[in-house]
Amino acid sequence: MKKFQIFLKKYFFTGLLVVIPVGVTVLVLKSILEWIDSILGDLPGTLIGLTFPGLGIITLFLLILIIGIISANYFGNRVLRSWDHLMQRVPLVRGVYSTVKQVMETFSVKHNFSGVALVEYPRKGCYSIGFVTGEVDHRAMGLAGPHLSVFVPTTPNPTAGFLLLLPPAEVRQLAMTVEQGMKYIISLGLVSLTEEQAEALPPATPEDRP
Repeated sequence: MKKFQIFLKKYFFTGLLVVIPVGVTVLVLKSILEWIDSILGDLPGTLIGLTFPGLGIITLFLLILIIGIISANYFGNRVLRSWDHLMQRVPLVRGVYSTVKQVMETFSVKHNFSGVALVEYPRKGCYSIGFVTGEVDHRAMGLAGPHLSVFVPTTPNPTAGFLLLLPPAEVRQLAMTVEQGMKYIISLGLVSLTEEQAEALPPATPEDRP
């Protein structure tokens, strides 16, 4: 009986860890899509007399696309800056607005990262995961030899961090995508590395062991 209880406890909770995130994600997405469809679904029907399920989602996609096109030109950029300035001045709104904007900017700039790397920072024997952002003009920076710029984000808020300029020999490229590296950092390391990624990490030296 005790073994059965241990078995049930172990695998039941393992199942919960799988089912709950999936179930919550489905419910949240379903609620959001139904809410958007209920708000925007009637707009095309009012304008052109055409309605069908999912029309609100298509309308939202087209609106976001049009806003993106307008924001990319000079006039739209000025309007966007004015709106951003206004949101930053509203006491109750600016906290939420700034946080959401920083998160969105972080996940949009990740496409400019050229890889995930392991660097020895902030001290010898202590390693951090960072993102390689490019090569440094070492002559203009007064550095001896080629250097790479590596952004090391903080955990669990990746919108802040440190920019390191390191020689290529001190930057160890990891066999993971930018998305995987971001998930690992945001999850406080709870999202496990794969076996290949773990093997790419440096072995502990006698000086590192307690």
